[in-house]
Amino acid sequence: MKIGHVHLKVRNLKRSEAFYRELLGAHETERVNGHFVFLSMGESHHELALQEIGEAGRLPTPDTVGLYHSAFEVADSTELLTAIERVKQLETPYVLVDHGISWAVYFSDPDGNGVEVYLDRRDAPHGAKDWSGKSRKLSIHEIENAR
Repeated sequence: MKIGHVHLKVRNLKRSEAFYRELLGAHETERVNGHFVFLSMGESHHELALQEIGEAGRLPTPDTVGLYHSAFEVADSTELLTAIERVKQLETPYVLVDHGISWAVYFSDPDGNGVEVYLDRRDAPHGAKDWSGKSRKLSIHEIENAR
């Protein structure tokens, strides 16, 4: 068994679709009734489903039980740097984190849903095999130097 896709409820379908297309390089595979769009990064029919519920939809808050973030893995440090550049172009606040097992960029989509783009580093030099429960800030220079 594996995770098939993430289904996000969004306030504005057009805005969220543009955000995820730009961020992930995703393409539309299906649109239903103007309220659903299915996006794929090429692995399957869709890895991401967006459902518009309207502008009155409540935003998630840090103390809400539920999904913390959706994570998307990249293959190498060049792809991670590309993702960070896309986040910057979207003018979205972000934070870079070294988990030992991975390097990650965290940010929120237009509806406050948490998003992570990460590079698994378990087999990289200085990478950890297991997460220690501790993380530290990561600099863009560390990622650039790993190329």
